[in-house]
Amino acid sequence: MPPRLELTKGDYMVDQLPNLGREKEMLEAMGMSSMDDLFADVPEPVRTVGELPLRGPQTEEEIISDARRILGSNVALGDRVSFLGAGLNRNYVPASVFQLVTRGEFLTSYTPYQPEVSQGMLQAMWEFQTLISELVGLEVSNLSVYDSSTAAAEAITCAVRVHDRKAEQKNTVYISELIPPARMSVIYNYTQGGGITIKTLKHNDDGTLNLESLAEARGSCGVYLEQPNPLGILDGGLTKVKEIIGDNTAFILGVAPVSLGIVEAPGNYGVDIVIGEGQALGSPITYGGPLYGIFACTKAYLRQMPGRIVGKSIDVDGKEAFCLTLSTREQHIRRHRATSNICTNETLIALMGAMHMSLLGPEGLQKLANRNLAACYLAKEKLSGIPTISLPHLKNSHFNEFVIELPGLAADCLEYLDTQGLIGGFDLSTWYPKKGNWLLVSFSDQTKSSEIELLAAHLAVWSASLVKEVTV
Repeated sequence: MPPRLELTKGDYMVDQLPNLGREKEMLEAMGMSSMDDLFADVPEPVRTVGELPLRGPQTEEEIISDARRILGSNVALGDRVSFLGAGLNRNYVPASVFQLVTRGEFLTSYTPYQPEVSQGMLQAMWEFQTLISELVGLEVSNLSVYDSSTAAAEAITCAVRVHDRKAEQKNTVYISELIPPARMSVIYNYTQGGGITIKTLKHNDDGTLNLESLAEARGSCGVYLEQPNPLGILDGGLTKVKEIIGDNTAFILGVAPVSLGIVEAPGNYGVDIVIGEGQALGSPITYGGPLYGIFACTKAYLRQMPGRIVGKSIDVDGKEAFCLTLSTREQHIRRHRATSNICTNETLIALMGAMHMSLLGPEGLQKLANRNLAACYLAKEKLSGIPTISLPHLKNSHFNEFVIELPGLAADCLEYLDTQGLIGGFDLSTWYPKKGNWLLVSFSDQTKSSEIELLAAHLAVWSASLVKEVTV
């Protein structure tokens, strides 16, 4: 056995190790003279000075004990009565979905670049695309994107690529003024570099789209709206959008997929691109992720559609064969020809959605949607009877959530409900700062009538106490 090589500081190899002279060299290459210069953009109040307050080495048993103690402070969503939605929904996912998706061929597989050894996975992907296409009433679907926000942004850039040459309003897209700031931030990040102009569409006092303002969008590259909208309203006026904006302007619609069990498929009233958050189909709420965004369109947008597409053909033996096709990702083709920089997707979570939809079938999906709707309308009936609160959009149609107007701040109400063991909903001032007393409450197939009664009782007590204080 050769003798072990002992290195000392005087050895030439040590001088080439990281952090021994290289730090200064790297700083100089960036035009800096110290580490303080490197972190100059980080505000001083949030910088850590000195060593991190870490404890000393621990045994494996001590680490596990600490982890259990820390994790034990969390409260599982299923252990609380919850009316929080605003984008994510707590629908029941059959146990068989989790059993199927943990099979090795699904759980451990990655990109099926070699179709000859990936036929099972590719077929499962193709089935997902087919199910989404049938659900939304459009000809083409991709294999998902990251979430609904990236799907919305990709749809907007896709519409600009397809329509900009013929558009009277070049590089311009109109968006509902109700779109949440987080989604708008993603859209802005996608569009600002491409010189795309975003304009907003007004809504009426009852929360529905102002169709007169929509006329301004005719001749633009596209219009992006949501159904139900962020206030939970199912807007019947959206069936007239395509007639108003014309064929040369893309109609992009964000949907809640479960609602399509009872709501008309968007493709049947002129929608060109449908996007949405697929989480409610197949995936539980796991601290906000992972999620998957659905993306479907007509054939006119096929070659500008982002992400992966699985195609079905016939092999040399006459048997069905599946493979990735029409890839527009920068991983697959020259970057200057790519239409999207989304380099992967949420295949596993999307497959959970496909499994959930397959297990439900058309009738099962309709029943799931009806259970969401029934819980929502039972809650509307109960809460509208409380004299100290109001429902500003009571006369509108809703799917599974609606707005409550409170006599005080929604944040204070949520704090009170939390002390009573309820997650009361979503404070809409987070999205719309002037609506400090608006609370968005959401319901699902998991909402019990007794839970709605409990919410109504606590809201009545809290709101009555505020009204009494004002009266006195």
